[in-house]
Amino acid sequence: MEPIDHGQGVATVARPSAADFILRPFREFARIQASGGIVLIGAAVIALVWSNSPWAESYDRLWQTSISVGVGESVLTLPAVLWINDLAMALFFLLVGVEIKRELLVGELASLRKAALPIIAAIGGMAVPGLLYATVNAPHDTLHGWGVPVATDIAFALGVLMLLGPRVPVSLKMFLASLAIADDIGALIVIAVFYTEHLKLAFLLGAAGIVAFLAILSRLGFRHPAIFMLAGLPLWFMVHESGVHATISGVALAMTIPARATVNARQFLADGRTSLAVVERETRGSDLIMTNARLLGAVRAVDFACSQVETPLQRVEHALHPWVAFLIVPVFALANAGATVGA
Repeated sequence: MEPIDHGQGVATVARPSAADFILRPFREFARIQASGGIVLIGAAVIALVWSNSPWAESYDRLWQTSISVGVGESVLTLPAVLWINDLAMALFFLLVGVEIKRELLVGELASLRKAALPIIAAIGGMAVPGLLYATVNAPHDTLHGWGVPVATDIAFALGVLMLLGPRVPVSLKMFLASLAIADDIGALIVIAVFYTEHLKLAFLLGAAGIVAFLAILSRLGFRHPAIFMLAGLPLWFMVHESGVHATISGVALAMTIPARATVNARQFLADGRTSLAVVERETRGSDLIMTNARLLGAVRAVDFACSQVETPLQRVEHALHPWVAFLIVPVFALANAGATVGA
């Protein structure tokens, strides 16, 4: 412990541990807005280099490796790349769905006037590439792939903008973020309508039942995000088996997560002051929380108050963002960006 004089007495703070020293550079990197874009672009570059290197065969073999998950006769077997594209990316679309719901409620898509420009831009950005692709590929068997250029990946564009930092106007970042959300909605519609084959009604009804059940729980006041996240696995399985693209389950789940806080900011402030007053009083004697039950209770009360003032929707978004930005999307890029460049 190191003493620090604040002018009102001497307080102590813990010295940084070895773990703090080792992890500090990674934490600082994660705080930079551009970090997610850097990792994403880096993963795409690695995929391109790997797939065009003398070890290209290992690249294809890795992502085509079959992985089985299940118990007894209920086993689902998919190539690694499909586990990434269908299951891991369902978490990405859960985050997208959470962002869409937030924007529809209080953000840039909350009114038609605000949403008009990014919606028009998204429609144009989807229609023109799709039509160009269809025109070139009309005589060929590859016409079915028109959905690939339609689903514009704005994550790369946002990553590049973040690399430029404060030199990019905030209004441009906001417009591109709104465009990305509108584009995601359009891409989801394309996937659900045009890329769904052999629809299985029983599984689709099962997925609808899970969504309805979660919506009822939300209306009844169940707030803990874990309830909704645990239901996400059977929902994903039902959607996957129904024939609808499995990533749609992420958006469907997001729509059921409550977007209202249990207490407002004013009540949170009052509760917080009461708990912090206990902390201030108890730390005048011993600040060892392991031996002071009243201090521990006050700290837990502060933690509980924080969980009540933040909406479950915000908590899910905050928890998912680093995993999506630094793991799921880069791995998706690594598994799918390995296009072979012919001579």
